[in-house]
Amino acid sequence: MKLVRLGPLGKEKPGVLVGDDTFVDLTDEVGDFNEAFFGSGKLTQLEAIVSERVAAGRTEPVNGRRFGAPFTRPHQILCIGLNYSDHAAESGSKVPDEPILFTKSPNTLIGPNDGVQIPRGSVKTDWEIELGIVIGRHSSYLADEAEALASIAGYVLVNDVSEREWQIERSGQWSKGKSAPTFNPAGPYLVTPDEVGDAMNLDMTLDIDGVRRQTGNTNKMVFGPAFLVHYLSQFLALEPGDLINTGTPPGVGLGMKPPTYLVGGETMTLTISKLGTQTQRVLPDTSAK
Repeated sequence: MKLVRLGPLGKEKPGVLVGDDTFVDLTDEVGDFNEAFFGSGKLTQLEAIVSERVAAGRTEPVNGRRFGAPFTRPHQILCIGLNYSDHAAESGSKVPDEPILFTKSPNTLIGPNDGVQIPRGSVKTDWEIELGIVIGRHSSYLADEAEALASIAGYVLVNDVSEREWQIERSGQWSKGKSAPTFNPAGPYLVTPDEVGDAMNLDMTLDIDGVRRQTGNTNKMVFGPAFLVHYLSQFLALEPGDLINTGTPPGVGLGMKPPTYLVGGETMTLTISKLGTQTQRVLPDTSAK
């Protein structure tokens, strides 16, 4: 299934996409795709509910409605650094022996096609296409990777927007280079694992103004989704609806020669096979003179 939230900011309707341009509104059944929903286990019941409503003709056209993030603000956004062998090589870094973990403010979450705002004073805002994992149940000290896979509600396309000066040059605090408002577009939909299939073989591309910058495949991930969920559960409790950004392939602005960053006015277009496409307009720093 493809879970979506459609409508104006703050008034999104949760539903399931049927085909390319029709959805089933599930507001009355789930309220919203939030921590309470994922924790309730009701995700497993949605397929039957959707089938029943489609048969009864209870569908609505998408009709150009805004796609919001396909889940509400999570309890936490956890991010994995240098998780692609080819990206580590691009950045001149050693492939880590264990996952590099940092956090991103949950209020960075926006819809897949919402504008990305260059923050005040930024000169090194960068792009990062990533596979996101959404957690489906409380997960702490998971026994193995099989149990970890069972804890995944679905996968989502994300753009882990980053401010490199603040991330790298300001005393090494990665989170402050990752947490500006609008720095985590997600969507257009959250795809359940049964529909994704092998999450370790998904093609990824990111274009800036129609020019290809990132090309990759999740098969280059150092630590896959099952490993990451199991690993993280040994250090902290994962809550239903939490998001894990799993790292980016090569082609980021930091790795270009010379490094190239967003200045405002650009259009970013991101695609991951089976997870859809998102497009963001980059909004300039309005304080810049």
